Amino acid sequence: QVQLVESGGGLVQAGGSLRLSCTASRSTYIMGWYRQTPGKQRELVATITSGGTTNYAGSVKGRFTISRDNAKNTMYLQMNSLKPEDTATYICAANDRGYGMDYWGKGTLVTVSS
Repeated sequence: QVQLVESGGGLVQAGGSLRLSCTASRSTYIMGWYRQTPGKQRELVATITSGGTTNYAGSVKGRFTISRDNAKNTMYLQMNSLKPEDTATYICAANDRGYGMDYWGKGTLVTVSS
């Protein structure tokens, strides 16, 4: 079992930046960020393996950067050039396998105003 705790959400203006953090109770193979808004299904934002391999949704590529500090069991999401459509609850996820996600955090709210 893995406990995941997110932090760093908040309210920013369009064009601004936020940095999200997710700390896991132990190491995992893959970690990622998903986001969810009312009326929409949860969508993948980005993932990163313990080896540093990353994957991004096309909507955030070039604006968001995912990273992790394995020594701290912590993953980060640097979000730049934020848009109102980025508004969502951002949820941390992790897994010990190379597919799917078994562990989920409770999320941190990101609100981007126009």
